[in-house]
Amino acid sequence: MVRRAGLSIVFAAVLALAGSAAAQQAPSVDLALVVAVDASGSIDEDEFRLQKEGIGLAITSKDVLSVIQGGITRRIAIAYVEWGSPGAPQVPVGWMIVKDQVSAEAFAAAILAAPRTRQSYNAIGDAIALGTVMIKDCPCKPTRAVIDISGDNRDINSVSPAPLAREAAVASGITVNALAILQNEMKGPSGKPLLVETYENEVIGGPGAFAIAARERADFARALRQKMVREIAGAVGGDVAQRVDSQN
Repeated sequence: MVRRAGLSIVFAAVLALAGSAAAQQAPSVDLALVVAVDASGSIDEDEFRLQKEGIGLAITSKDVLSVIQGGITRRIAIAYVEWGSPGAPQVPVGWMIVKDQVSAEAFAAAILAAPRTRQSYNAIGDAIALGTVMIKDCPCKPTRAVIDISGDNRDINSVSPAPLAREAAVASGITVNALAILQNEMKGPSGKPLLVETYENEVIGGPGAFAIAARERADFARALRQKMVREIAGAVGGDVAQRVDSQN
């Protein structure tokens, strides 16, 4: 019995040391960013391709790389999610570290190469819920965490409705931002595009949360680049982030 107890203590110590070593090996990053895009039935193949190309152009842009390299760790962790079907968002590209042009191009290439997942219609809340779990399980140690939602309609049929999923994300220390792809110029009560207002009310939350608009799907790359600069700048801080953000 004494020997078994001793072995149990040793085994527990080995597990603790292994866990400690794994934690020490997890890279520190300035930001963990989940980019979650609309793959629902309202997005045709050409429009979907524009979204994927837009992400690639944004992450490899000089502006985005400048704020990444202006951070303390000079790197971010980023993953790519496609959403649409209730309870069934997918992760075509899991966590990757982006720290320079080469790693940014690798992430862009992975997105472009990934087959489109099968999705039905707008379950934004479930995308937020998945992003929250992904960030909790991220094999890195981020200073900040952001879920970046883009879509062309409001949350319609989520298992976890967007406002509830957002509150759970915020409670976990995550900021949720949104990019509204406008199909029309319908205005809300404040004079902003109605979809932007909807995302402000139902989707975004957390420190510094914001929603911006892409006037059309072809404008997605420009809008996402601007959004990424703001998101990474929030993690980086300092003169480099402020300078680049002010140019966008």
